[in-house]
Amino acid sequence: MPAAVPAPVAAPPVSDLAATWQHILLLHARVESRLAAALQRRHGVGLSEFRALGHLAASPTAELRMQELADKIGLNQSSVTRLVARLSAADFAVRDLCPDDKRGVYTVITETGRTRYAEASRTYEETLNAAVEEAGQADPHLAAALTALGAAR
Repeated sequence: MPAAVPAPVAAPPVSDLAATWQHILLLHARVESRLAAALQRRHGVGLSEFRALGHLAASPTAELRMQELADKIGLNQSSVTRLVARLSAADFAVRDLCPDDKRGVYTVITETGRTRYAEASRTYEETLNAAVEEAGQADPHLAAALTALGAAR
């Protein structure tokens, strides 16, 4: 006689908060993918580079300590070091030593970096608006998540 197959165990119920969070994560993934592709294709910068340039451009001194930049864009120290190396290679930023603490390293945006950020910002905004609108139209769950965020159009 064949072995009995156990009945599937029902998944525990998902709270409204957890379900909304899952939809927000899905929206985030879709939008980030579109943003990354558009920025790379049109401006030759990745999403992290774009965000780093934005934080540097917004800084009153046009510079941030490496750790501060890492915290603002959600990268670890090693990743931000590689990111700043890419920005430096493209002449979008330079590294500078802190005059008071030689261990401190700043990242300083260049005029080339400001220009690229300004150009890419238009693409970012256009792509963001289109991606969020399309996601909300295509999936009622994502539309509900947008409403829950207060970002519905």
